[in-house]
Amino acid sequence: MVTELQKKLERIAAAQVKLAGRVVERTVDSGSVRVVGAVDVSYRKNLARAALVLCTFPDCEVLGSKTAVVDVTFPYIPTYFFLRETRPVLMVLQGEEFDVLLVEGHGRAHPRGYGLASHIGLLVGRPTIGVAKGPLRGAPEGSFRRMGKAYVSVGHLIDLESAVRIIEPLLEGGYPKPLRLADRLSKRETL
Repeated sequence: MVTELQKKLERIAAAQVKLAGRVVERTVDSGSVRVVGAVDVSYRKNLARAALVLCTFPDCEVLGSKTAVVDVTFPYIPTYFFLRETRPVLMVLQGEEFDVLLVEGHGRAHPRGYGLASHIGLLVGRPTIGVAKGPLRGAPEGSFRRMGKAYVSVGHLIDLESAVRIIEPLLEGGYPKPLRLADRLSKRETL
């Protein structure tokens, strides 16, 4: 017996596949990148806390940071992560400027080719890179690159080779420093 939730998730999955066709992959000259943003979300009870850290590129000096706290409106369901995190991420990005955004989550390296990084990229119209701590089962072959402890994938408006060139100088201890800082900030008040 198919539940109402299962029917809803099937419709959302079909929409993800359709939206994956709108993702643009193109070369980004890393020499033109001056500011990298990194966003991560943590959870406590029914609250989501999104954190944004802005850094210079390539030396990763912190330019600024901020957080946004919102009520959780969608449960955690694997491969539907974007439904849970889009709202807090968009709230923390409001009014901010950056050349490339690192998103804690997958982009093309998703079973339907459309994860959180792709969704955020389409919504904000900026180059986005998906960075995750592990691959998703069913991700298309060649859709990600392992770099240290990170799995890097295309979000939107960037190709995989450009994403790799941007992530490489940001690695610290095997993970991109801006995302490590955003993770820390999402879990407490200050860097």
